[in-house]
Amino acid sequence: MDQNNVWALAFYVVAVLIVIAGMIGLPYVLGERHWNNPARRGQRGTDEPYESGIIPTGTARLRLPIQYYLAAMFFVIFDLEAVFIYAWAIAVPETGWWGFGEMALFIAILLIALAYLWRVGALNWGAHYRRAEEPSKERSKEKRDAMVA
Repeated sequence: MDQNNVWALAFYVVAVLIVIAGMIGLPYVLGERHWNNPARRGQRGTDEPYESGIIPTGTARLRLPIQYYLAAMFFVIFDLEAVFIYAWAIAVPETGWWGFGEMALFIAILLIALAYLWRVGALNWGAHYRRAEEPSKERSKEKRDAMVA
């Protein structure tokens, strides 16, 4: 390495450390610190995640069906596929028929994977694949229906 590259690397490392120190230090300096203010410790909103004045109505931990995560994974997989196909389309003149064969094999493997996922039911969003209600909710629903009837 010559001297200019070493100085450029040193400057980059120092700049990164300054940015990191700023990102960690500025919120500490500029942020509001309730734990140091005895008058604010007992206030109701201090322990809440957001002090917006809105009373929380439930937990933030929602249990979403697995299909949402599968859809996100499929999106990422097929989005990456599109990136690879686009890069191949740019390089078609250099790759020729050999590159065409490789891309055809790549797309065939992805189509086989998609057909497999379709066959095992990973793409089904119907009522048959939804999670059953919890037994306690079903019992309370039955009691409520019995009281109404």
